[in-house]
This record gives sequence, C-alpha cells and structure tokens, in this order.
Amino acid sequence: MMLTEASLSIWGWGSLGIVLFLITFGPFVIFYLAFYILCFVGGGLVVTLLYGKTNSEKYLEQCEHSFLPPTSSGVPKCLEEMKREARTIKIDRRLTGANIIDEPLQQVIQFSLRDNVQYWYYTLSDDESFLLEIRQTLQNALIQFATRSKEIDWQPYFTTRIVDDFGTHLRVFRKAQQRVTEKDDQVKGTAEDLVETFFEVEVEMEKDVCRDLVCTSPKDEEGFLRDLCEVLLYLLLPPGDFQSKIMRYFVREILARGILLPLINQLSDPDYINQYVIWMIRDSNCNYEAFMNIIKLSDNIGELEAVRDKAAEELQYLRSLDTAGDDINTIKNQINSLLFVKKVCDSRIQRLQSGKEINTVKLAANFGKLCTVPLDSILVDNVALQFFMDYMQQTGGQAHLFFWMTVEGYRVTAQQQLEVLSGRQRDGKQQTNQTKGLLRAAAVGIYEQYLSEKASPRVTVDDYLVAKLADTL
Repeated sequence: MMLTEASLSIWGWGSLGIVLFLITFGPFVIFYLAFYILCFVGGGLVVTLLYGKTNSEKYLEQCEHSFLPPTSSGVPKCLEEMKREARTIKIDRRLTGANIIDEPLQQVIQFSLRDNVQYWYYTLSDDESFLLEIRQTLQNALIQFATRSKEIDWQPYFTTRIVDDFGTHLRVFRKAQQRVTEKDDQVKGTAEDLVETFFEVEVEMEKDVCRDLVCTSPKDEEGFLRDLCEVLLYLLLPPGDFQSKIMRYFVREILARGILLPLINQLSDPDYINQYVIWMIRDSNCNYEAFMNIIKLSDNIGELEAVRDKAAEELQYLRSLDTAGDDINTIKNQINSLLFVKKVCDSRIQRLQSGKEINTVKLAANFGKLCTVPLDSILVDNVALQFFMDYMQQTGGQAHLFFWMTVEGYRVTAQQQLEVLSGRQRDGKQQTNQTKGLLRAAAVGIYEQYLSEKASPRVTVDDYLVAKLADTL
C-alpha cells in the first residue's frame, strides 16, 4: 500500500513538472534542447579537429626534412614528355652485314608488320614506340640467327644430311607410288590413297617418325610452326625480351603465321613451282631433238594429250593467217613441223593405250649382266658416277662413296700443296707453316665428319685404323 502511494506521488510530481516546464518555455523546447546539444557536441569536435590539425602541421613542418621522402615527380615528367614534339625514329637496318640480303629481310619485316599489326594498332594509338619495339625484337632475332649461322659448318649438312633426306623422300614417294599402282586395276587410286600410302611407307622406313598430322592438318601445322618459333625465340632473343609474354607471343605469331606459313604454302603451290622452273630454264633453249626425244620416251598420256592439243591450237591459228606474202614458206614449214609433232603424240598415245610398250629396264634385266665396268672407271667417269651414286643411295652406302671422294680430293690437293712447298724449299725461299696447318685442319675436319663418334652417318672402318689416325692427327 505504501509502495503504491509512493509511485503515484512520483508520477504526479513528474507530470506536474513537465506541464510547468512546457508552460514556461513553450511546446518547442524539446527540439531546441536537442539542437543545442548537437551544436555543443559538433563544436567540440570541430575545435578538437582544428587543434589537432594545427599541431600536426607544426610537427610535420619540423620533421619534413628528417625522414619523409621527396614528393613524386612522375606526373609532371610525363606531362612534359607528352608536350614535346614527336621525334624521328632512327632504325639500324643492318642485319647480316650484306646489303643484298638485308634489304629483302627489311621488306619482309615491314610487310609482316603491315599485314599483322599496323592495320589494327593504328585504330588504337598513333604512338610508334610499340611498333618500334616489335621491329627491334625481330631484328635482334635475325641478327642473332645470322651471327650463329656464320659459326656453323654448313658443308656436312648440305653435302650429306640434306642429300640423304631428299633421297629418302624420293624413295618413300616412289615406293608409295609403286604400291598404289600394284592395286587392283578396277580400283582407281586417288590422291588421298597416295597420301595415306606415302605416310605408311614413311613409318615403315623411318620407324619412329611420321609427319602425317603436320603435313595434312592445317591446325597441327600451325601448332608445329608456333612451337618451332618458340624454340627459335628462346635461343635467339635476349632473356629480357623472351620473358615478356606479350612481346614473345606477338613475335611468335608474326613469324609463324605471317612469314613461315605463307612461305611454305607458296613453295608447295604447283603453279609457283612450274613458274620457277620455267624461269630457271628460260635462258637455256630446248632444241628440237631434245623435245622430240622427250615426247617419244614419255609414258604419261595426260602430258602427251596436252602437247597434242597445244599443237592443234597452233595449227588452227597458222592456217587462219593470210598466206600471201614472203612468209608463206615459213608458215608452211611450221605447219609441217606441228603436224609431225601431233602425229608422234598420237602414235605414242596409241602405243601406251594398247599395252605394247616395252619396259626397257625389265628387258635388260632378263638378258642378265650386259657388261662389267671396273670401279676405277666408274669413279672417274661423270655419267657412270652419277648412276653409281643413285645406286649407293638406294643401298644406304652413299656415305662410303662421299668419304672416298672427299679423301681423294684431299689427297690430290695435299699432294699439290706439298709439291709447291718442295719447290719453294729447293729455290731457297722462306717456308711457312700455314699450308701445313691448313692441311692438318682439313684432315681433322674429314675425320670429324666421317670417322669420329659424333659423325652422322659414320663410316665403318677398322677401329685400329681409326685410333691410329686419331693419334696421328
């Protein structure tokens, strides 16, 4: 009862105080009070902030030259560089040291940049520095390639390796062509069959090597060229340029898709090959006898029909000319010659279609050994030596023949040089060791190329003789 009376008195006095407060100060006193409190708190914060800012600035001014770094000047420097006029870019056009080679290479670089980079780069920026960096990277790679190429002894590669590879390719092609022709006559062999047979024969001869995907699939060919360019860039570019992935990928794509792939496609184009062959034989005139012998010995009906049709067109043109004048005899002679060519082509085609053509190779084989030619006579006769080289290439013994020819050439050269030295010695002239040093270097080169353990292919000779020769050298 006492608690209830106390609580009622508290609420009563409180309500009375609030009513008197509102009557005295007005109904908006609550808002004024809240506003005054906010102003008081805000003013305190502002005073504290100003006081701290003033003290901080004074402290920073005192310590500015003690440990704080200087302000950055990068932005003003960039603005200054941008305001400058564009400077002319000078490019060193020397690559290999030979002007006749450097100019075509510079044109290749220029066309590659034009076709692969410039057409989209100029839509983004007019700054030439990026193009200059790519061009400089390509030039550095070419310079390194030229420098290292000068340090390589190309003679063994061009005289043995590339000849063996070319001969192997021809043997594989002929064997594949023979397999296609040996099939049933009712099933006509297409180009796809020849390609498949070619790579099957290649696997049989090369054992672990087959290039069918690289040669038949454009996607795999591009991937192979990219990998090849990646290896070349790793070997030729400086480490800083190679570590830059963007620059490396740019240069790789330019080399693979802009240079190597178009070059391979052009060299594989039959029209380009025919035009190049025509250009090479343009200066050498084919006489009448050689042309007729080619027609008489040809076993390709398509080629004979093409020659016959061309002769018929020329005959039609000559007969349409006006025969009046002094050139009538010349035109008649040309017509008679073309008629004779057409007649020879028709007779040759009929003979091939009738199956009466005699295989001279099989005919000679049936008669057995026609004659025996000594090896010494073969080695000194150019025509016989050429056929003997083809035979040794088919049997895999071409390295022995090259070794003999190299040693024989070295023997003749050394004999001549030593005779010259003997003559100088008899005349009492001063002798030099330069000639002997060159002869010894040539002998060491022959040993390294054919007899050493690193030789490829290595000529099989008695180990005792090889060791004795090595000790002598």
